[in-house]
Amino acid sequence: MSPPSKLVIASRESRLAMWQAENVRDRLAELYPQCVIEILGMTTRGDQILDRTLSKVGGKGLFVKELEVAMAEGRADLAVHSLKDMPMALPEGFVLAAVLEREDPRDAFVSNDYDSLAALPAGAIVGTSSLRRQALIAARFPQLVIKPLRGNLDTRLGKLDKGEYAAIILAAAGLKRLGLSERIKALIEPEQSLPAPGQGAMAIEICGGREDLLQVLAPLNHVPTEQAVTAERTLSRIFGGSCQIPLAAFATIDGPSMRLRAMIGTPDGLRTVTADLSGAANAPEALGQKIAEALERQDAAAILLACKDA
Repeated sequence: MSPPSKLVIASRESRLAMWQAENVRDRLAELYPQCVIEILGMTTRGDQILDRTLSKVGGKGLFVKELEVAMAEGRADLAVHSLKDMPMALPEGFVLAAVLEREDPRDAFVSNDYDSLAALPAGAIVGTSSLRRQALIAARFPQLVIKPLRGNLDTRLGKLDKGEYAAIILAAAGLKRLGLSERIKALIEPEQSLPAPGQGAMAIEICGGREDLLQVLAPLNHVPTEQAVTAERTLSRIFGGSCQIPLAAFATIDGPSMRLRAMIGTPDGLRTVTADLSGAANAPEALGQKIAEALERQDAAAILLACKDA
């Protein structure tokens, strides 16, 4: 295989998205030093709509559609995404070419005045963009007020610093990637806040049929991360793969074995079902299907119906 002479990476223009695109660019430049690699920065619909929650305006696809159009039109060869921002089922004609090694998958508690969720006084306002986080916080701390928080990472931190929130919950991975670890007051362990499917992982999307690109990008794929997120995304896809559902899924691998933990709940945190199963790491889709069935045997259908009616 001869490396390409030029590659164009499509990316959102937020600081975190550009960091991710630059990280992939630099890794590809090491592999293929003769290749010219450019980044095409774009603003997506998801970046523009900041006054409503994603679940009300179209979901995760709002962050990727413009990038996919650029690839389909030949203006870009690949797109780099935070995997948790990607729809569980990609549009026809697009495939995941590589999943990079996962960063810290945990949620982070960020506050200028308090050390943890437990330290917040009753009535304190907590900001989050995620129904999953909302449900998990509401279940453990019903005395707190949870309000939507949209915008890129810097925008969210700015709203906290202006005093609009007593605390906000963010993905630890983004803060660490941008060198903002000092903003993290506490990391929330999966036992208290199970991560979203794909949280902490970066993914590379390409147009289907580009066998040349699959070979070029193969060295960037981290197999254990790919297996883990495949199990998580399989579960989410079975339940609709939407940010309208408070759903968590987190897989860990120990040798040939994979453990998958999952949760589905109502946004108010009053009704949740959980499951914790293990299976073969090299059969992630089977484990995702198995844990979906375990949730369905509980109250998952009724919870999903309640979410749709909300």
